[in-house]
Amino acid sequence: MESQYLKIVSQINQLRNFSQIDGRSLWRYTHIDLPLSEVFADTYTGWQPVEINEKGHVGWAAGKQVIWLKQEIVIPATLKGYPLSGLVLRIALRWWTNFAQIYINGKLVQEGDLFECAARILVSNSVTPGETYAIALRLVSPSHDTGALVHSTYIYEQPNDTNKLEPGFIADELEMVSYSLSKFHPEKLEEFNQLVHQIDWESLPDNIEEFELSLTSIRNYLQSKIQNPKSKIHLLGHSHLDMAWLWDIEETWKAAQRTFTSALNLMQEFPELTFCHSTPALYEWIETHRPDLFTQIKQQVIAGRWEVVGGMWIEPELNIIGGESIVRQLLYGQAYTKDKFGEIATVAWLPDTFGFCWQLPQFLKQAGIEFFVTQKLLWNDTNQFPHEVFWWEAPDGTRIFSLMSAPIGEGIEPPKMSKYAVDWLEKTGLKNPLWLPGVGDRGGGPTRDMLEVARRWQVSPFLSKLEFTTAASYLNAIAQEIGDTAPVWRDELYLEFHRGCYTTHADQKLANRRCEDLLYQAELFASLAALACGQPYPKTELESAWKQILFNQFHDILPGTAIPSVYVDANRDWEQVKQVGSQILQQSLEAIANSIHLPQPPQPNAIPIVVFNPLNWERSELVTLLNKKAQATWKIYDSSGDQIPTQSTGEEFLFLAESIPGVGYKLFWLAEKADGERETGLQGHTYSHYNISTAEKTLKNQTINLPPKIWELENQFVRVTIDSKTGNLASIFDKINRQEVLGSSGGNQLQSFTDEGQYWDAWNIDPNYQQKQLPESKLISIEWRESGELRQSIRVKRLLDNSEFIQDYILTCNSPILKIATQVDWRERHIFVKAAFDFNWSADAVTYEIPCGVISRTTRPQTPEEKAKWEVPAFRWADLTSNNYGVSLLNDSKYGYDAKPGQLRLSLLRGATWPDPQADVGHQEFTYAVYPHLGNWQEAQTVRRGYELNQPILPVILANLTTENQTQNGLPSVGKLLSIPAENLVLVSFKQSETDNRTWVLRCYESHGVATKLTLESDLGISLFEPVDLLERPKTKLSKKPNFPINPWEIATFTIL
Repeated sequence: MESQYLKIVSQINQLRNFSQIDGRSLWRYTHIDLPLSEVFADTYTGWQPVEINEKGHVGWAAGKQVIWLKQEIVIPATLKGYPLSGLVLRIALRWWTNFAQIYINGKLVQEGDLFECAARILVSNSVTPGETYAIALRLVSPSHDTGALVHSTYIYEQPNDTNKLEPGFIADELEMVSYSLSKFHPEKLEEFNQLVHQIDWESLPDNIEEFELSLTSIRNYLQSKIQNPKSKIHLLGHSHLDMAWLWDIEETWKAAQRTFTSALNLMQEFPELTFCHSTPALYEWIETHRPDLFTQIKQQVIAGRWEVVGGMWIEPELNIIGGESIVRQLLYGQAYTKDKFGEIATVAWLPDTFGFCWQLPQFLKQAGIEFFVTQKLLWNDTNQFPHEVFWWEAPDGTRIFSLMSAPIGEGIEPPKMSKYAVDWLEKTGLKNPLWLPGVGDRGGGPTRDMLEVARRWQVSPFLSKLEFTTAASYLNAIAQEIGDTAPVWRDELYLEFHRGCYTTHADQKLANRRCEDLLYQAELFASLAALACGQPYPKTELESAWKQILFNQFHDILPGTAIPSVYVDANRDWEQVKQVGSQILQQSLEAIANSIHLPQPPQPNAIPIVVFNPLNWERSELVTLLNKKAQATWKIYDSSGDQIPTQSTGEEFLFLAESIPGVGYKLFWLAEKADGERETGLQGHTYSHYNISTAEKTLKNQTINLPPKIWELENQFVRVTIDSKTGNLASIFDKINRQEVLGSSGGNQLQSFTDEGQYWDAWNIDPNYQQKQLPESKLISIEWRESGELRQSIRVKRLLDNSEFIQDYILTCNSPILKIATQVDWRERHIFVKAAFDFNWSADAVTYEIPCGVISRTTRPQTPEEKAKWEVPAFRWADLTSNNYGVSLLNDSKYGYDAKPGQLRLSLLRGATWPDPQADVGHQEFTYAVYPHLGNWQEAQTVRRGYELNQPILPVILANLTTENQTQNGLPSVGKLLSIPAENLVLVSFKQSETDNRTWVLRCYESHGVATKLTLESDLGISLFEPVDLLERPKTKLSKKPNFPINPWEIATFTIL
C-alpha cells in the first residue's frame, strides 16, 4: 500500500509543478555586504551561483555573517504549458537567520528573524508574460548556527474573484484525499491512483480547456464518492511571546505592542478571527504603558473574540519552582484576570514549558482552572507521548482535562492541517481538531495572508470546514463528547528533551531557592508580628517582591537559556527581592522579640538572644553568630538559666539551640565570661546560612600525606572517613544501626564528562555523555577547619581541569547528616560535573521530592519511556531505601539527579556556551548533604530534613533591650506562634488575606501520602475558620471543629481568625 501511495504522491507533485516553481537553485550570492543601490544595479559582477547543501538548503557560515541572494525572474507565458497571464504571483520563503530583509524591485517588502522565519510575499496581483521582477534577500546568519535559506517557491494562484482553481490548489486537495484514504481506506488507493492518471497531461499546451476539464471531472467524481464527514478544523489565533530569551525584556514590550496591534487590526478586517493570549504580567505592562491598546483588548474580550488564557502570572518553569511559587503564579494571575477582564481564566495555557510536575493538576483545579493545554511533549527526542486528549491525575486524585495540542507557530497550510486532522481522528476518534495559526516566540500572531488563505479554502469540499473558536469553548465541547472515556495519565509530564535546564545557570537556581524561602519567612513573621504586636503588614511590598520572583521563573529565564543581558535584569530583581524580604523579616523578628517578657538574666549585663524557627515542627540546631570581638569569650544560658555548650572558632561563635517550637521561638542569654561592656560585637548569621565558614583553623593544618585514619569526623551517630588520596568519601559508618552506608566506590566522587555537540546547548545534555568521562579531579590539599564539641569540619581542595573545588565536610553534634558545603571557581566549557554516591545496598526505585509532593522513579528502567528518564528533576532531596534502611541526598539549590540501583548522582554544574557564552563561569556556592537513616523516607522525616537544610533557625540579638527598658511585653520566653502538630503536614504559607486585612490565610500540604488531621496550636489565640481554595474562595464551613481532615497529598488552605 505504501508504494501505491508514493505513486499517487508523485503524480500529485507533477500536477503541483504546473503552478509552482522551486526557486532555490536560481539564486546568485555574494558575501560582500553591498549597499542596496548596488545590489539592484548592473555594475556589480561578483554574483556567484548558489550550491544546495545536503539538507536542501542554501547555507552559509555561522557568526552573524551576511549573505546577499538575488535573482531576476521573467514571467513566462506558460508553465509546463499552463497559461499564467492574469494569475497572482507569490514567493514563499523560509529562512533560518538572525535577520532577514526581502526586497522586490529595490523596495523593502518584508523583514524577519529567527522567529518570524517564513512568509508568503505578494509579487504581483496579476502577472503579464514578459514582466521582470528583481528579488533580493539580505540574510544574516545566527551567531550560534549556520544560516540557511530553507526554501523559496514561486506560487501562481487564480485570483479570488474567479471560480477557477489553479493546478497547485487541486494538487493540495488530491494530497488531502490520498492521505485520508491511506489511513482509513487503503484498499481504495488503487482506484484513486487510476483516477489521478486520468489527468489529461497531453492536452497541454494546445488545449488548456481539456486539461482543466479533466481536473474538474476528477474533483466532481471524488466529491460524489467521498461523503462529507461534516467535520471542522477549529482555528484559534495565537502568538507565543517569550518574556525574555534571545532578547531582553525591553524588546518583549515592543513585540507585545506590535503583536496586539496587529491582532486588533486584523479583527476589524476579518470578523471571524478569534485570538488568545496568556500572561497577566504582560497585560499589566500594556495597561500601564499603552492604555489605548489595553482598552481595545478589553473591548474584544467583551465581544468574545479575544480570549485571556493561562491563569498564571507568566508561563513559568514548572519542575524546579516551589509549590508556593506555583500557587502565587495562579493567585496573582487569576486575581488580575478577574479584576481587569471580569472572569478568571479556565484554561491553563502552557505550550512551551519544559515539562510539568505531577502535582500540577491539583494546583490548577484549586485555582479555578478546568483545562490544561501544552504542545511541548511533541518535542520528545525518544518516545511519542501516547495521548492527545486525556485526564491528567495528580497524586491526590485530582483530575484535569488535558490537551496535547497542535504545534504552535504554524500558518494556514491546508495540506498540513488536513493531515493533522486525519491523524487526530485516527488517534482520538474525534473529528474536530484545534489548529493554532500565528507567528510565535517573539510575537507576531496571525497574518493577513493566513486569513486570506483560510477564506479561499472554504470553497474546497475536501478540507474540513475552518471555524474560529476559543480554547474554553473547544475544550468544553470535546470534554463533553469524550467524557470519562478519555485515558487517564497518572504520572508527571516528563519532557524527553531539555534535561540540562535543571542545572544550567546555577546562579539563577540558587537565587530562586533563596528568594522563595526568604519571602515565605518574611510573610510568615510579618503576619505574626501584626497579630502579636500590631505591626503594619507590608502587603504591597510583599506582593511586588513576589511578582519579581514570578517573572524570573519564566521558562527561558530560570532554566538558564537566555542571553547574558537577561540575567543582568534578573540578578537586579533577585537583589531587590533579597533587600525587601530581608528588611521585612528583620523588622518582624525584632518586633516579636521586643514583645517578649524578659525574666531576670542569669547574670548582670547578659544580652537576650531570641532564636526563631520558621518551620512548623520543633527543632534543635546549631546557631552561628559572627564574632567581631574574636578575643572575647562567651557563654550561653537557655531560658531556664542553665548554661549550655558553646564553641568558638575564630570569627564564629556556636551554640546548640534545643527544642525550638514549630513556628515559634526560644529565649537565650549571651554573657561574656569576664565582666565587660554590653556591646557584644556579635551578629546573627541569619541570611547567609549557605556561606562556608572562613574562620581561622582551630587545629594546625595537616598535609595530605598523613595516614588516612587522621581524616575522620565522628559524633554519636556516624563516623565519616575521607580518602586521603582523592578527597572523596571513603566511608560513612552508621554507629547506631551498625551499617556501612557507602559502597566500594565511596561517595562524593566528582565525575566530569564532555558535554557538547547539542544544538540546544544550554537546554540539552549530550545523551551519550557517560561514554565521555574525563579524568578524575586532582587533590590539592586536606586540612582541618574545626574540631569542637558542637561541630567538626575538614576542608578538601581539588582541581577539576581548570576549576578549583573547595568542599567542607561538616558534622554537627546532634545529627547524622553530613553536609558538604562547596565553593567552586568554575572555568570549564562544555563540561558536565556530577557528585556521585555509591551505596552499600540496591533499590528498585528512588523517591524524589517535587513541589508539594514526591514521585517514585525506577532505577531499573525497562520500557523506552523509563529509559528516556536518564536525567530527572527533583527539589530538595532524593532517597534510595531498601530493606528498611536508606539514605537521602539533600541539596540547597540543585535540581538534576540520576540514579542506578545502588547509586545516586547530583548534577552540580555545566558549561554551556549558547545563548550565554559565559554561563556559570566564576564563583559558585552550594551545599548538599548525605542523610543515612533507618526505615523509609517517611519514617526518617526526610521532608523535614530537606526543609531544615534550606531554612535554618533565625537568631535575633537584642543588644539594646533589658528587663528595665522593656514596655508592655507580654509574650512568654518560649513561644509557640503557629504550631501544626501532625508530623506529615508542612506549612508553606501564612499571610494576610488578599481581600480582607482582618483575615489571615494558612496553607499546608500533606507530605507522606497518609491521611491526617489539621490542628492549630498558637499562643496568639488564633484558630481555623474555614477552608478555601488557592484563590482564597470559600469551600465549606468548618462548623467549629477542633481539627480538619486532610487527604493524602492534599494542598490545604484555610482562613484564620
